[in-house]
Amino acid sequence: MNYETIKVERGQIGIIFFNRPQALNALSTQMARELVAALEELELDDQVFAAVLTAEGDRAFCVGADLKERKNMTKAEVKKQRTLFIKAFEAVVMFPKPLVAAVNGYALGGGCEFALGCDFIIASEKAFFGLPEVSLAVIPAGGGTQLLPRVIGRAKAKELIFTGRRISAAEAYRLGMVNYVVPAENLMARTMEIMQEIVQNGPIALQQAKRAINLGLELDLHTAFALEAECYNVCLATEDRDEGLRAFNEKRKPVYRNR
Repeated sequence: MNYETIKVERGQIGIIFFNRPQALNALSTQMARELVAALEELELDDQVFAAVLTAEGDRAFCVGADLKERKNMTKAEVKKQRTLFIKAFEAVVMFPKPLVAAVNGYALGGGCEFALGCDFIIASEKAFFGLPEVSLAVIPAGGGTQLLPRVIGRAKAKELIFTGRRISAAEAYRLGMVNYVVPAENLMARTMEIMQEIVQNGPIALQQAKRAINLGLELDLHTAFALEAECYNVCLATEDRDEGLRAFNEKRKPVYRNR
């Protein structure tokens, strides 16, 4: 599929780029629609073991909704657009393969929520994060009120959401929101180093590990152990598991085929 507001690179590591740098990669109706399609495309591609969400340009990852586009919309049109936006945020959160955010600049509002919806974040030293929605008399509604407390804790998340304050990449790292902070020129190189570590492993196992972690955190421990056993059994029945065992015994690197 051809895209206008995003770019997609396919391979063992898929990469999705927000591609509206002239608009600081603000989320437009078209970009939301294309993001949903691109994530589905990478999900269904068996050659893709994991993916990166990043952006073109050196100023912004994504600064949230394109308010210029929304300026002349009726409330009914905004409500319809919001339905599409929610699908885009949910597509990021529900993507079944490992999905890492490489944040190259401002990640504000919905941009911050897209990053939080990924499995973890690698940030440029030039990155800033914030959920400023209350300054516009609305609330974060792309998962921000749910994701941020789960990552940094309830009290600190309330402070950042209630004030709308922007924080630097260094502060985000200190709070546990970001896994790595790197020089801007090294962002993608460092991201790809980590992704290579991830994709050398069994792709079905990666998906089942993600499922066990994400769902298990919402369950009581007894039920979570049952979920973990279920996810393990999915792996046990795969050809990749057999290949992993053979490779271990033959003292060679396994060749996984996502089946």
